[in-house]
Amino acid sequence: MLVHIDLPDALGREDLDEFYHLVTSSGVEPVVELLGKRDRPDPALFIGSGKAEELAALVREHQADVVLFNHGLSAGQERNLERAVKCRVLDRTGLILDIFAQRARTHEGRLQVELAQLQHLSTRLVRGWTHLERQKGGIGLRGPGETQLETDRRLLRERIRSIQARLDKVRKQRAQGRRARDRSETPLISLVGYTNAGKSTLFNALTTGDVYVADKLFATLDPTLRKVRVPGVGPAILADTVGFIRHLPHRLVQAFRATLEETVNASLLLHVTDSSVEESDANVAAVNEVLEEIGADTVPVLHVYNKVDALEDASPHLERDEQGLPWRVWLSARTGEGFDLLHQAIAERLADRWVDRWLRLPPEAGRLRSRLHEAGEVREEQAATDGGMLLRVHVNRVHFERLLREAGLREEQVRVPDPSVAETDTPSYNPERSHRAG
Repeated sequence: MLVHIDLPDALGREDLDEFYHLVTSSGVEPVVELLGKRDRPDPALFIGSGKAEELAALVREHQADVVLFNHGLSAGQERNLERAVKCRVLDRTGLILDIFAQRARTHEGRLQVELAQLQHLSTRLVRGWTHLERQKGGIGLRGPGETQLETDRRLLRERIRSIQARLDKVRKQRAQGRRARDRSETPLISLVGYTNAGKSTLFNALTTGDVYVADKLFATLDPTLRKVRVPGVGPAILADTVGFIRHLPHRLVQAFRATLEETVNASLLLHVTDSSVEESDANVAAVNEVLEEIGADTVPVLHVYNKVDALEDASPHLERDEQGLPWRVWLSARTGEGFDLLHQAIAERLADRWVDRWLRLPPEAGRLRSRLHEAGEVREEQAATDGGMLLRVHVNRVHFERLLREAGLREEQVRVPDPSVAETDTPSYNPERSHRAG
């Protein structure tokens, strides 16, 4: 049984369609929908006593096993509704938690889902012990039900603390990996977006990876990182993260904070949007809301409007903002149309992080030359007339400046506009300083 009530601040029909997709993604078979409209939720039953009676009759008629609400319910409302309909009642948060539990594959993912489930359960423990006696009175008059409830709460708190400690360890391990990437100045490009927008399809196309892809909400839950070579940029780390959704439970955001840190620390976010759905603007707003909640709203963003092949009057193209920077790329991750525009846009958005120019090195700078080969791309190389070297390099700027400092050189000493105008004067070079620095 599906229940959806239109409230003054509800999202309307699109939200109901998404709820139906959530239900089918969880593996449940919907048999009937109960729709209604209220000015405000009923404090006891959410839908009111009249609708509750109608719901109970439909449950008996269709022999439903579970009633799913497209809304958040309090513990009391769930308890009262279960008494009225005589079957299990689950709200939107509980449904999303169940889907996450099905999708989690890695040890970290299972820990994060369990933490969110236990935090959600902690406010609903009383529902599990209503069949036991819970006497009220004074000291010495507590019944076995109340004692059992207190024991359960204590075990729950201990389990939550244990999971949080293990996730803290995972967070530290991820921080070590990020520090290693920071030392190599490898840019991190993180894919974010609404669930089922095609992030994993795009990720597989860019990395030739094997991330699971399906037409389901939250098909990909565990984060995946791959090293790729982006034309015009060089080596980069591409991260595929969990998809977002409207009204994403706050507990899930908190539980998956370790995973979402890959987004917070990214050099560039690729915000993937399904351009073929009418509510694409609302989906973008929902993703931006979560990005703000996790502190990633200051990371540079390149919008990628996917599934352009599903539109009749659109083709792959690139849009720029008022400053002339790439803003939106329209492409198809399934067919590969528009990937050249995506690579161009990424290269332009990360251009300030890279040096792409001709250099003239003196004969003594062989060590610097080998370090430049290690640090990035030496796209062209020629021998100078005095035994020096002419190189066209594409290398991370921070690393480039550090290598020059180690060699005792300044950029203006080695920079040349073109081999045809390279000067014959040998720049001042200190091989001893370079040797000690290395």
